[in-house]
Amino acid sequence: MTTVGFLYPGHSAEDDYPRIEMLLASDVRLQVVHTDIGEDAHRVDALLEMGAGERLAAGVEELRLAGAEAVVWACTSGSFVYGWDGAHEQTRALARAAGLPASSTSFAFAHAVRALGAERVAVAATYPDDVTEYFGVFLKSAGIEVVADRASGIITAAEVGTWGREQVLELARAGDHPDAEVVLLPDTALHTAGYLPELEEVLGKPVLTANQVTVWEGLRLAERTVREPKLGTLFASRPSPA
Repeated sequence: MTTVGFLYPGHSAEDDYPRIEMLLASDVRLQVVHTDIGEDAHRVDALLEMGAGERLAAGVEELRLAGAEAVVWACTSGSFVYGWDGAHEQTRALARAAGLPASSTSFAFAHAVRALGAERVAVAATYPDDVTEYFGVFLKSAGIEVVADRASGIITAAEVGTWGREQVLELARAGDHPDAEVVLLPDTALHTAGYLPELEEVLGKPVLTANQVTVWEGLRLAERTVREPKLGTLFASRPSPA
């Protein structure tokens, strides 16, 4: 049994994790602990507070007791707003607090793009413009070219969590670009686990979504490779990067 721990802010699309666990159909357990979200707002000051070290550290004991072998901060915006160096410090502090290998969804995207052998991406974001720009800067720091980005202007995770299949597909279509090798949907508040094969079929290219890459990153840290085509190209055949 491999147990991976996730610190998830508030309550929006956390049911993606048990769905993914079922799809993996393996001896993998995905343990989710909810962190205090503070103010639910895709606004830089609120996101910096959401990702503060003390908020993340508060959940690590429960993950340790659950037998987690690695921990991932399951929040994209609450990590990339710190910038490349700040996000590294955030995960280092989390690793120290947990006594486990640690990462975040932002780094999961960077690692997953590399694992697919891609260099050019399009970003289809639920966020406002300024927050979306922070993600683009983060990706560029990882050596990834952002050929297009689309911001939807949604302020709260609660609203994003209500989006269904049609809205997710429309977001991906609107955010795609002919030069993009991969399309990224970066919000962990967005339900996507049930739509991955359809998203890739509609766009004709790999699609990376926040909760998908977060689980993949946790398994990578735990040195566990699990293949499941229903979770998209990332899980279909590519091994995790070293």
